[in-house]
This record gives sequence, C-alpha cells and structure tokens, in this order.
Amino acid sequence: MNTYKTPRGIIPPMITPLLDTDTLDEKGVENLVEHLIEGGVSGIFVLGTTGEAQHLSMKIKTELVVKTCACAKGRVPVLVGITDTSVYESIKLAKIAAEHGASAVVCAPPYYFALGQPELIEYYEFLANESPLPLYLYNMPSHTKTMIELGTVEVLAKHPNIVGLKDSSANGVYFCKLLNMFKDQPEFGLYVGPEEMMSSVALLGAHGGVSGGANVYPRIFVDLYNAAANKDVDKTIELQNKMICISNELFGIGKFGSSYIKGIKTALSLKGICSDHLAQPFNLFKNPEKEKVKAVVEHLDKFLK
Repeated sequence: MNTYKTPRGIIPPMITPLLDTDTLDEKGVENLVEHLIEGGVSGIFVLGTTGEAQHLSMKIKTELVVKTCACAKGRVPVLVGITDTSVYESIKLAKIAAEHGASAVVCAPPYYFALGQPELIEYYEFLANESPLPLYLYNMPSHTKTMIELGTVEVLAKHPNIVGLKDSSANGVYFCKLLNMFKDQPEFGLYVGPEEMMSSVALLGAHGGVSGGANVYPRIFVDLYNAAANKDVDKTIELQNKMICISNELFGIGKFGSSYIKGIKTALSLKGICSDHLAQPFNLFKNPEKEKVKAVVEHLDKFLK
C-alpha cells in the first residue's frame, strides 16, 4: 500500500548550482537548500527545467541528488526529475534517488518525437511499475511536444504508484478541468508551474506551485500560497502584485529562451548564495545584463519587504 503523503505549498524547482558544466557547486547547494528551507518551502524539486536537467551528465545529476538529500536532512521532501529520452536512464536515476532518501520522482514525456496518448499511457505505466518511488507526471508540452491529455491523466491516476501531476502548459482551462476531475481525490497532487497562475489555482484547491522565482524569494511565494489556500483574498491580491514584479522584472532580461534561468542564477550569485554558471550550451549573462539584474534585485529587495 502506498503511504506517500502529498505535500501542499511551494516546491521550488531548484536551480543547479555549478562551477562549470560538469562541476557541481557543492557549497552553493548547501547555501541554496538552507535558503529555501528557511523561506518556508514545502519541498524541493531538483533536475527540472529550471535545474537545466537536459544539459547535465549523469555524474552531475547523481551528485546533485546526493548532496540535496544530505542537506535537506529529511526536513522537507526532495522530488527528483527523471525525465530522459531513455526509460532505463529514468529508472536508473529513480533508483539513485530512492537510495539517497528522496521522496518522489517527477517525469515529463520523453522529448524529440511527439508521442501518441496510447504510447504515453504504456510508457508511464511501465515507468511507474519500475520506479521505487512515487511518480508525478510532468506536463510540459512546449518542450516535449506532447500534451498529457485529460483522459490520459484520468487513466494513469488509477496506477497506485502515480501520485500527481505538475502542469507547466500555462493552460488555465486544462488545469481547472484537472481540479474538477480530482475534486474527490485530494491525495492526487496537482501543482502548477507558471507562478503567475499559482494563487488563482490555489484558491480553487490546487496543492501548490513549482515556482522558479521561489529560488530567490521563497517567503513571498510561500506567503502567497498560504493566503490563497486560506481564501484571504485581500492578502492574496497584495502578494500577487509583489510576485508579478519578480516575474516581470527578473525573468525578461536578455533575448534568450533561458533568460529566466539566467536571471535567477545571477540574482542568487549577487546574493552570495551560489555561482551563476550555467551548463553548456547556455552561457552566463555578460556585464550589461548583470548590471540590469543587480538593479532589479536592489529594487525587489526594497519593494518586497
């Protein structure tokens, strides 16, 4: 029998602190985990999109899982992204996660070829059967070219080792239909990726947000989720306005698909938490962009007090 308890709240998609593409910033991981836990988060999600998982070697992935679990010390659950184009690489990483104390794994559809829904169901059922940890579905159609359709979620949710879904489609209609579909199954976790949507779906009963900006300002996101979950509309509106400033000002610097990751890493570096290095083929912000991030951080630090 699965005794996994679904967390509620903010589970940041932790960036991967690096010294270079294949060297983990171990002190940075320690600092960042403490920063997040002190900020009141309900869990930590490593090796997601924000963690640059698709660019990391198995060596770095393993080191990050081991180090994060050791730093968390069971204070919050650690969720590990196992998305890969090979199901056996995903299973291998799930076993490593289990060995080192992670609580669950998260997997998007294999990317490159778009999958049909029958293929997706068979894939996830195979993976769930083989995973030693509970499995979250991860809907990220912009990057995987495959949408996990509502009917597919309904089928997969019957598997005893599939415990929830993280949705990064930014499709509000889709997510609201999921909330309705599982209204009588509160143990099936439903989390939203885009932070701009988080408070609205929390008001409707979503379990939480996997919010990238919480890497830098975890307390704002935690307070916002709590206000929304407690139906405190005035407080929710006040904090939503602050959170939107983080999104508007920090994520849009430079013309890169990775601008929001660069913004988060540069801000964390300016705060002395970890290195701002990104894995190849991404590169670091140069001085003009860094100066913009510095100005943004100085403004946000004052505004968010």
